[in-house]
Amino acid sequence: MLAGTALAGAAFLPLSACGRTEPPAPTASSLPPPSSTVERTTMGLFTTKDDVQIYFKDWGPKDGPVVTLSHGWPLNADSWESQMYHLAANGCRVIAHDRRGHGRSSQPWDGNDMDHYADDLAQLIEHLDLKDIAMFGFSTGGGEVARYIGRHGTKRVKKAGLVSAVPPLMLKTDANPGGLPIDVFDGIRAGLLANRAQLFKDIPSGPFFGYNRPGAKPSQGVIDAWWLQGMMGGHKNTYDSIKAFSETDFTEDLKKFDVPTIIIHGDDDQVVPIDAAARASATLVKNSQLVVYPGAPHGITDTHKDKLNADMLAFVKS
Repeated sequence: MLAGTALAGAAFLPLSACGRTEPPAPTASSLPPPSSTVERTTMGLFTTKDDVQIYFKDWGPKDGPVVTLSHGWPLNADSWESQMYHLAANGCRVIAHDRRGHGRSSQPWDGNDMDHYADDLAQLIEHLDLKDIAMFGFSTGGGEVARYIGRHGTKRVKKAGLVSAVPPLMLKTDANPGGLPIDVFDGIRAGLLANRAQLFKDIPSGPFFGYNRPGAKPSQGVIDAWWLQGMMGGHKNTYDSIKAFSETDFTEDLKKFDVPTIIIHGDDDQVVPIDAAARASATLVKNSQLVVYPGAPHGITDTHKDKLNADMLAFVKS
């Protein structure tokens, strides 16, 4: 996702095919009594309808305002840790998951697209029976949020937030002349195949956090954390996701937003340029508020975390 930046088997069988016998059925003594309740855990896994395990974290008081956070490419829920901590410490119940193929979730060969991402989120929300959600998405996660609302509506959603988000469409087309040329995304794909580990050093060391700008003070810790999260993702999953975040058109999804929406973006975002993203989205989303961070890069969840934390909390509690 670098605007204007040049970048350079084993077979697994299902358990039934391996001759594994099924475990014995649980006995009455092994089951909890019907009247027992299961306490909410602070993290866990759930399995989607197509047998993908999704990892999630669930922080804060169980009766607080509910917030969900969808992360960017090629990261995971940990990329939201500053916002999770701040929101939970201020009384919110905050849920963040690792998208399929990323972080601690399963790495399925297929289904690495926005429809599946949105449906996974919908199933997590139903699994936890979340209601009146303030739903935020960063970068690719903003596309996930848009596609969720486009496919599943807002019956469980109270508010929405798009942070450095990819909608409406990143790719340059005849109908979207302000987008980025396909060569940019082909370059990322080539870099991923040539040396994924090095690519995942180059991106955070440069445009993602604006560390390539004069006078910038790079944080090696932030760079290393980004690299680690990226390397936790599946190789094919993160490869396929490039097409998902760059070529999916969210225009019709954005038109279905019918809840208060905040759109937050840095005006020096070299990864998802603001004009074709936040400013375009603001014209499509009814009842939206555009908040521009002057001079801010793409990765504002880290570089501008104090301001972002405050803005998100104020929006949730407004």
